[in-house]
Amino acid sequence: MNTFKSNDKMTDTTSPVITQDALAHLGDGRLAYVKAIRSEDVATMFPQAPEIEPGIELFALHAADGTPIMLTDTREAALANAWSQELEAVSVH
Repeated sequence: MNTFKSNDKMTDTTSPVITQDALAHLGDGRLAYVKAIRSEDVATMFPQAPEIEPGIELFALHAADGTPIMLTDTREAALANAWSQELEAVSVH
């Protein structure tokens, strides 16, 4: 059984925080990610998009800094668009 006394040293296990600026430069503008979104959220990210029926799952391709690039109805189409723009799509959790 492991026990700790008050004089035992504890290791700081907090994750480092990445700034928005550092995130924007991550991968030198070559990284992107695909995010599933609801049709109700489209107007917020893509104000120029036409009104879409509520309750539909869509997929948005984003630059590493979070800037929306494109919207589609399949993950595969979003990944294909990333590839066509020479972007590497990464998984986010």
